[in-house]
Order: sequence, then C-alpha cells, then structure tokens
Amino acid sequence: MKQKIKTMEELAEAIGVSRPTLSRFFQDAESVRPSTRQKIENSLETVDYVPNFFATRLNRKSTGLIGVIIPDIEDLFFARLLNAIERPALEADFTVLTQNSHGSARLEARAVETFLSMNVDGVIVAPLGRDSSSEVFARLSTRLPIVLVDSRLPDALPAVDFVGTNNAQSIDTLVNYLCRTGPAPVFLGMPPHNSNSPEREAAYVDSMGRLGLKPTVIEPHADPDGWEFEAYAHDVMDSYFGSGRYVDATILCANDRLATGVLRAAGKHGLLPRGPGAQPGLRIAGHDDNPMSRFMTPSLTTAAQNFEAIGRTSVRLLQRRIEGGDSLRAEATEEIFDTVLRIRESA
Repeated sequence: MKQKIKTMEELAEAIGVSRPTLSRFFQDAESVRPSTRQKIENSLETVDYVPNFFATRLNRKSTGLIGVIIPDIEDLFFARLLNAIERPALEADFTVLTQNSHGSARLEARAVETFLSMNVDGVIVAPLGRDSSSEVFARLSTRLPIVLVDSRLPDALPAVDFVGTNNAQSIDTLVNYLCRTGPAPVFLGMPPHNSNSPEREAAYVDSMGRLGLKPTVIEPHADPDGWEFEAYAHDVMDSYFGSGRYVDATILCANDRLATGVLRAAGKHGLLPRGPGAQPGLRIAGHDDNPMSRFMTPSLTTAAQNFEAIGRTSVRLLQRRIEGGDSLRAEATEEIFDTVLRIRESA
C-alpha cells in the first residue's frame, strides 16, 4: 500500500527535496533540474498524494482557470449554453468554474469579485442585462479578458467581445414561415431583462412591416418581474384566453419558456388540438429550441440557436485575449449566428 501524504511539507520530507523546489515542480516541472525532476516523478509513483489545485496554480502567471457567470442554472437554455462552453474550454486545457447569479444583480457582482479574487485567466458572462452593474463589468474588463454571450450590457464597454444569436434573422424567419402557413402572428415578448427582449420585438415589428402587415404586441397586465417566464406567460395568456381573446391566433413567443407557459394556458382552456389529424385553431411558436421543446404536447415550432458555435466562439475569443497580452486594449469583436427553423406540431 502506498504511503498516504496529506501536505506538501510531508511530501517534500518524504522525497528529500526542499518545499520551494517541490512547489516549483508543481507549478512548472521544467523549472527544476532534470535530475531533481526525475527524483520527484519517481517518488510520486510510490506515494498517495493529490496536489492542492489552487495551491499549485494561484501563483502562476496563468492559472488555467476561466470563470463563467450565468443568470439561472435551472433555465435549460443556460444549462445548454454552459455545456457548449465547457466542451471547447476543456479541449483548450482550461478548468471551468461556474457562478449562478440567480437573477440577482448583487449576486452577479459578487460572482465578478469571486473570480477576481481567484485570479482566473478570463471570464465568459451571460449577463442579466438591464439589472447588471455597468460599473462592475467595466472594472472587470480592465482587470481581466471577458466575453459576453447571449445578451449585451446596457452600456457598451470597449474591448469586450460579444457572441450571440442573429435575432433579426431568427425572428424574420419565424414571421415569414408563420405568415406563409396561416394567420399573421401576434408577438408575446419577454420580460425586459436583457437585450434580447427589445431586439426580438423590434425584429418582429420590422418583419411585419416588410410584409405590409400590422404588428400586434400582446401587452402584459402588470410589469413583469423575475425570471419565471413560464408563469409570466401563463398568467398573461390565461387572462386573455379567459376573456375570449387570441383563442384562434398565431402567437409568436420571444423564447421557448414563454411558449411553454402559453401552451399550459391553452390546454387549460381547451384550445389545443385533440385526436389524430386535428388542425389547431391556435398556433404557437417559440425561439431557442429548448431541449424539451420537441417533447412538449404539441411539440413546439421554434428557431434553434447554434449553441455549439456560440460556445466554441466565446472560448476562442477569450483564449485569444488571454494569450494576447495587451489584448485588453484591442478593438471589440462581435460574432452572431443565424438560427435554423424547427417546424413541429404547434404551428
């Protein structure tokens, strides 16, 4: 049985080298003499010791750590986005640390401070948006390379890259499809938390205008709060359906979570088609291609975001800035990706 070693001091004594030499070995094996390096490597084969990750990395020029901040880990959109970021990050030999801001500007700011204190190499942020502190992210951008994904901050920051979806293309594709196949859509927007909300609503208005049609934006009954999009959409449309409005409309939702709430309200009022071959009077479409969208009843017509390209590009841009030295002063890059229309039963 291998000798169990708990501390670096115990390991140095067991091997017969100094504690500073052992520390240098774990930080950069090439920094110690070849004979000493071989002695340490041979000894490590005979003991049970796991080096402390942070102790061996925090004093390096590069820790190999990147931070990711997302608004809501329970949101399948952000879970899928995180997965798309982690894969290329691991391929690039980064270790990913994730912070969930839980829809709170205070916790988002705290996540920034946490990553600064941990000396990460860079940070990828899916910001809250409207509630985010521009001052917090301005400070972060002067200390570390950062890349924004999914939505922009209210105030533009120099030298901060952005990776996201082409909302104008995605909404225009949905509007054109829905108009070709049935009544022109009305639009149910997101609570105005981030830049996607006004961008998608504006894209809907522009697309309807190009077709010579009058846009109709469904108005909420109260100022929406929080990130409970399903409950918000359900409550809005439950009220409208209950009064006989929009019961045979085509409803284009700004994201799939809203569409889920609308489907729930529609089912409650008996508005969903039943039986083989039944044709819906009410049509519902979403945006994002949430992992559960194709398993809903009915399955959801939506615009599929290119998660893989967004994740891979955000890591590539961050790595470029990390390796660029003075890249904190470089011009910002924006890369947006088109979506793919997923035609399913709901519209």
